[in-house]
Amino acid sequence: MTPSLYTFIDAKDKFAASAISGLAGRTSKPLINAFNQITGNEAEKKATLDQSLRGVLGDQIVEQKASCDDYLALIYISIEAVTEGICSATTPFLLLGDVLDCLPLDQCDKIFSFVEENVSTWKSSTFYSAGKNYLLRVCNDLLRRLSKSQNTVFCGRIQLFLARLFPLSEKSGLNLQSQFNLENITVFNKNEQESTLGQKHTEEKEDGMEVEEGEMGEEEVPAPCSIPIDYNLYRKFWTLQDYFRNPLQCYDKFSWMTFLKYSDETLAVFKSFKLDDMQASKRKLEELRTSAGEHVYFAKFLTSEKLMDLQLSDSNFRRHILLQYLILFQYLKGQVKFKSSNCVLNDDQTTWIEETTKLVHQLLKEIPPEGEKFSAMVEHILNTEENWNSWKNEGCPSFVKERVVDDKPKRPTRKRQAPEDFLGKGPDRKLFMGNDELTRLWNLNADNMEACKSDDREFMPSLDEFFAEAIEQADPTNMVEDEYKVVRNSNYGWRALRLLSRRSPHFFQPTNQKFKSLADYLDSMVSKLAKELPKDIPSEEIKTGEEDDDDNGDNLLKESNDSPSMQNKIVSNQQMDDVAAKLGAKWKTLAVQLEMKASELREIETDSEDVDMQAKLLLVAWQDREGTQATVENLVSALNAASFSQIADNLSEA
Repeated sequence: MTPSLYTFIDAKDKFAASAISGLAGRTSKPLINAFNQITGNEAEKKATLDQSLRGVLGDQIVEQKASCDDYLALIYISIEAVTEGICSATTPFLLLGDVLDCLPLDQCDKIFSFVEENVSTWKSSTFYSAGKNYLLRVCNDLLRRLSKSQNTVFCGRIQLFLARLFPLSEKSGLNLQSQFNLENITVFNKNEQESTLGQKHTEEKEDGMEVEEGEMGEEEVPAPCSIPIDYNLYRKFWTLQDYFRNPLQCYDKFSWMTFLKYSDETLAVFKSFKLDDMQASKRKLEELRTSAGEHVYFAKFLTSEKLMDLQLSDSNFRRHILLQYLILFQYLKGQVKFKSSNCVLNDDQTTWIEETTKLVHQLLKEIPPEGEKFSAMVEHILNTEENWNSWKNEGCPSFVKERVVDDKPKRPTRKRQAPEDFLGKGPDRKLFMGNDELTRLWNLNADNMEACKSDDREFMPSLDEFFAEAIEQADPTNMVEDEYKVVRNSNYGWRALRLLSRRSPHFFQPTNQKFKSLADYLDSMVSKLAKELPKDIPSEEIKTGEEDDDDNGDNLLKESNDSPSMQNKIVSNQQMDDVAAKLGAKWKTLAVQLEMKASELREIETDSEDVDMQAKLLLVAWQDREGTQATVENLVSALNAASFSQIADNLSEA
């Protein structure tokens, strides 16, 4: 028996009946069962089901018996059918488009609420690629039907939905070429003969006239405006809106002169007639705060001449106009990729824009309430806008940076072992340095470090040998003029300082005497050496920490007959370790006598939790601060003042 052929009409009727049955139970199971029972190609069955769902929806709309909930139920069923794989991914969007095209605007509001609630569904991988263009077309069709002045909130909801649906890098939602909405024309009275400005209105309200919402009663009659308004000010003020609508006019020489003149006069009015808290309708502001957050917004200006004085006295209106100036100036100064090469400002225009920008910000700060805060917020937003402009100029690169993955695994490198003779482990233990002369020098001694310590490597002269000539020239009996003395030689002076730092205790002694030059200082040192060298033991026995690192400078002055007293003896590292170990947790008592700051004590406690280390850090900080005055005598005095007499005695005897 041959299988039955697939019939489009029969399959469509069965799918339609299943859809109606599914609507009654708000489920897609009847559709799934029907799809599995009907024989035929899967692609043909999907196309038939798509047509059936649109047919069922069309019948509901024509009969006008179904409600919005029924339409939404059918769309829900189509979404489940797409998830089950029995329906095309574009079907829910086609159904949405059909519903929104046929329903009035008040019912479209409810349908669009469903669209907003399911934005996560539309952004899923199953629906996004197939339906993004359909959703964009549906939203644009709705925007064409809506009035921007009467359906402002609905239009805003559509724009916010598109912003949530598409990523930031979606170029279809970007104004890449910086085009302007030239259709946004502000209409006002351009015939001076028809103007009513300057005329006194003698009309009075009729008794018993009903006051509609938005009109002012007797108690709300505004005070007479102090701003002198005539037709010229009215015309110039509203003419500026044409420049805000199309900023490219500012690059034309004659248009710029007109804009400059009108702007100066308008800003002069804002500057001359400032608003205070009473004029800024403070009472109305409080009413808005207590009205459950409701706020009324008008998308277009009201350009009636009778409202001019009220508008100029309104803080929100002034802020709106001043903000338009800042946005215009940002475009004129900014770097826009698609801006014509002729659109360049000259130096005078740039200077005027910079000065006017400062004036606009100053006027914003003076407008109550919270003018300073509003001006700072506007400046921050415009600075952020500069980043978006730069991003568009760079071609809107993706915000997501992919991590570079190296597919090739790195091969582990293995060091090649050096030959035995190179490491000096051969029979003659000779190291080859790659050069015959270097190899000879390196292998002169088995242990090069010990060879460097040999007495043969001592090239530093003694004090009496080096300064013998200088001492002889310093004797007045020899009558050597100053300009011929060796201490005047800069090379000799440099070598003398190095030798004194190694072998003379006088080099480290503090002095209040000031020397004009190095030669004067060496003359003083030579005079001291002339008195001491004949009596002292050989100067080679005077050593510093650079020759004996283990002593840490403790024996710097130790071997001299005329060694300095405890008064000039610097506290050594070993002495600080001994004192710190004995102080322990009581180191803060000594810190008071050492006049350490509270911030320094907190830093010490932060650096280490060990009390012995904290005591050591205290002494180190004191030594760094005092320098050459960090002597044993001063430390002993501080210890005695802090009642640490035993520690002070041990330090004095050391």
